[in-house]
Amino acid sequence: MDSNYDKPINIGSDRLISINELADITIKISGKKITKTYDLNAPQGVRGRNADLTLVKKELNWQPQITLENGLTKTYEWIDEQLTTEQK
Repeated sequence: MDSNYDKPINIGSDRLISINELADITIKISGKKITKTYDLNAPQGVRGRNADLTLVKKELNWQPQITLENGLTKTYEWIDEQLTTEQK
């Protein structure tokens, strides 16, 4: 935010991760027993996603400081807190 760069730029993780892996991480964080099911008749789509951080590193000298697991844990805890507060 302390920059004159004014164009869209990717931030995130350059770690390639599949939706299946993302689900596994989220299930582990939640501590819930969840069984995944798959629709093998559906189109397969993209195998994984990751951000290209070349531009943000060059223009802003930025790189992620929090792992995906830690970020998802903090997000999960925040959402859980919001839901708990809302139910009161």
